Amino acid sequence: MNFTDALNLVEEKLGEINFKRPPQGLYDPIAYTLANGGKRIRPALVLMAHALFDSKPEKALMPAIGIEVFHNFTLLHDDIMDMADIRRGKPSVHVKWNENTAILSGDAMLIMAYQFVAGCEPRYLQDVQNEFSKVALEICEGQQYDMDFENREDVTIDEYLNMIRLKTAVLLGSSLKIGAITGNASAENSNHLYNFGINIGLAFQLMDDILDVYADKDNFGKEPGGDIVSNKKTFLLLSALNEAKGQERSELDKWLGADEFDRNEKIKAVREIYDNTGVKVLATKKMESFYNTAITELEKVSGNKDVAVELKNLADSLMKRTK
Repeated sequence: MNFTDALNLVEEKLGEINFKRPPQGLYDPIAYTLANGGKRIRPALVLMAHALFDSKPEKALMPAIGIEVFHNFTLLHDDIMDMADIRRGKPSVHVKWNENTAILSGDAMLIMAYQFVAGCEPRYLQDVQNEFSKVALEICEGQQYDMDFENREDVTIDEYLNMIRLKTAVLLGSSLKIGAITGNASAENSNHLYNFGINIGLAFQLMDDILDVYADKDNFGKEPGGDIVSNKKTFLLLSALNEAKGQERSELDKWLGADEFDRNEKIKAVREIYDNTGVKVLATKKMESFYNTAITELEKVSGNKDVAVELKNLADSLMKRTK
């Protein structure tokens, strides 16, 4: 099984689910959200991990759908908390409808996610549900840390890495682990796959940090520099705060404290500080370290070698993306 095969299974199953039922005010936003695209990486990882140990990935399809519904539920609530008006190029649910609708439809998606995840074979149900509940709570913890960091000036790089592990990486790791569980993999293989996912997730987020500052606008699909404008505490900013000295540190502090500024001028100035302090290089090296650890973990997995190659190819593609 390759990524395209997994995507096709996921899209076909999502297309079979009937969200056109009353009350429409609850279910229409769910249908809108799930039809609005997305990379479907997480459900694909469930199916590919299962295929490492079992030739019938369909047996992992319901948990895979549950993971995708859950992921999209988090986006509905994140958009409210972040006051984000656009999601995947279209109005966010809280903008197209209203905040109360986005909250309630998101709640319904969380419940539905548990229903779908429970669609695995009964003998794996407890282990799958335990893993899913663990990761659901961890993502809430990561989101809380992210919000806490907005009001803190003493965030460390280690704290930031732990936050993105919880907010982003654990769902990739648990997607792989759930697929391994439904494929009747050994605990050792399941753990190696989980660690592969965690490290790919960390590398993925660091790539996001880099792209937001340095991506080409035409490839990125939006104006780069949003993290700089909002003073978002990323690996790049935290590293720059550690590395900048003298005039450069004063300049960086000035931009971080400015209430009114020209957007393009701030992005250009802060990017220049990043260049001078070498933080892009630091972020790239850290990203590569996580990637290399991920591949080492994947190489320890005993299973279908063709599927393992496809997982490595997927990891490579995530690291080479331009948006």
